[in-house]
Amino acid sequence: MMASTLFDAYLPLVLWTGLGLIAFRFMPQAFPRLLGRSLYWVGVPWQILALARQTDYAQNIGLAPTVTIAALGLGLVLGWCSLQLYQRWLRATATEPSVPLTAEATSLNKAVAAITSISKEPSQAELNRAQRGSFILAATIGNTGFVGLGLVPALISQPYLGWAVFYSVTHNIIGTYGIGVFLASYYGRSQQQNHWWVQLRDVLTVPSLWAFVIGSLTRSIALPDIAEQGLHASRWFVIPGAFLLMGMRLSQLHGWKSIQPALLPTLVKMLVLPLAVGIGTTLLGLSGDARLALVLMSGMPSAFAGLILAEEYELDRELIASSIALTTIALLFTIPLWLWIFR
Repeated sequence: MMASTLFDAYLPLVLWTGLGLIAFRFMPQAFPRLLGRSLYWVGVPWQILALARQTDYAQNIGLAPTVTIAALGLGLVLGWCSLQLYQRWLRATATEPSVPLTAEATSLNKAVAAITSISKEPSQAELNRAQRGSFILAATIGNTGFVGLGLVPALISQPYLGWAVFYSVTHNIIGTYGIGVFLASYYGRSQQQNHWWVQLRDVLTVPSLWAFVIGSLTRSIALPDIAEQGLHASRWFVIPGAFLLMGMRLSQLHGWKSIQPALLPTLVKMLVLPLAVGIGTTLLGLSGDARLALVLMSGMPSAFAGLILAEEYELDRELIASSIALTTIALLFTIPLWLWIFR
């Protein structure tokens, strides 16, 4: 059953991402940014509005929101700490400054050494501001909507589905479009442009936040059938659009140079964070499918929304796209691991 579930979830991912990889060469250079901004302002709010209207929060009260917020905070701390470790490693392994060839180089060996030194490119001593923002986002924000709610319901029993839904809603509102927007706004602006009220303004004007509020307040209001069908049709546009965008950005990666900075965020997001959630919820007295739902949701791949935020706030797209690719591949191996440990 799990193999069938993974196949059903990954088929659209492979299909649309592959199409994005192929189509990028035929698209205008500005198209990925236009697509990302369209998802940010229209597509994702559309999906959040539909999700908020159909979720019965009264039946999903429990530790789910508390665990979600704790996981976001832990992911933020772990992301920042791993960033500091990676920065130290970059500085420690940076190539020494090149030595110019001088007239005093009298021996052949010295000349060869000097020429070799000149030809070497110094390695990057540290990540720039946009890369640092993408690094922390990749380690903190997970894809609890597109992938999480597509996979987890088939892996847990029906009475515990509310735990997964409430985790996803809390994560999207507080994490992706709260903490995520704050981080993207902070790292996407120069130090001179940064003020606390700028980040607060950016968070309060997030369209998905208002879509959630409107959806929650209008749950009891019946809409015409055509309007309800239009809301639920969001998945037919938003998910393929997100996968297309990822494919277009993946086509711009430059091999190991792009993948290397994404290794630590992948480790944090796919192994350290869900393991910590599993241990923490066990200590709180949870077991069975309730615990499994929270562990699985906390171990979802880096969010496509991170790529959308990178487009909107000019963060590093390569690092985000690399993290999404690596964490999505890692998911194939981590889901069986969590099922074995926490079921």
